[in-house]
Amino acid sequence: MSDNIQLKAEPRADSGKGASRRLRRSGLVPAVVYGGDGDPQSISLTHNAFSHELENEAIYTQLIDLHIGKQSEEVILRDLQRHPYKKLIMHADFFRVDKKKVLNVVVPIHAINTEDCIGVKGDGGMLTQLVTEIEVICLPKYLPEYLEVDVAELHLGDILHLSEIEMPEGVEIVALTHGEEHDTGVISVVKTRAEEIIDDEAPEAPEVEGEEGEEGEDETKDSGDSEGGEPKQE
Repeated sequence: MSDNIQLKAEPRADSGKGASRRLRRSGLVPAVVYGGDGDPQSISLTHNAFSHELENEAIYTQLIDLHIGKQSEEVILRDLQRHPYKKLIMHADFFRVDKKKVLNVVVPIHAINTEDCIGVKGDGGMLTQLVTEIEVICLPKYLPEYLEVDVAELHLGDILHLSEIEMPEGVEIVALTHGEEHDTGVISVVKTRAEEIIDDEAPEAPEVEGEEGEEGEDETKDSGDSEGGEPKQE
C-alpha cells in the first residue's frame, strides 16, 4: 500500500447553496467531513490543487491525510460531484477512517499481460473487460490501490471470474460473500467483429440443373403442338 495522499483544506462556517456558490466563484470547492466519533464538519479546498490531485487514480481508493487548518484527519474520498459539462468540481464528501473497523471501498481492476494473452496473440480474439471496478472489504491498512488480473493464459472463449482474481492479504470481494451465484465474469476473450461476420455467412445453395435430355423433350413437345395448329383428328 502506498503512503497516504496529502490534502489541505480550511474550515468554513457558512453553509447552504448561496455560500457554496460564493466559494466556487472564489476558486474553492465546498466539502464535508463526516463519520467516526466526530460531528460533520464543513470545509473548503482550493479547486485547482484538488483537481490536480484527482488526476491520480489512487486518490479514489487510498487513505488521505486531510489537513484542516492546524489539525489532520485520516479520511477516504467517499463522494465527488462534478459539473455536468464544465471542468468544475462542485462538492466532495470525505469519510473519517477508524483503523480498527473494516471499510467497503470500490477499487479499479487493471488487466496485465494483455499483449501476451493467448486468446489474442494466438487465436486472433479480442479482450473484453466486463467489469472495470469492484467493491472490496478490508481494514484500512490492507486497502489496495487497485486489483491486478493476469490475462496471459486466457484462450478464445475463456471468461475470468471474480473468484479467480488473486486477492491481496486481508482483502475480500463483497459480491463473493453473497454466494457463488454472484461470481460474475470480469474479463473475456471473444471473437473479433470480422470473424463473427464470416461465421454468420451461410454457404451458397448449390444450383440444381435439369438433365439435358429432359429439357430437349419438353422443348420438342411444345414445338410440335404449336406448329401443327389444331390437333389432327383421325
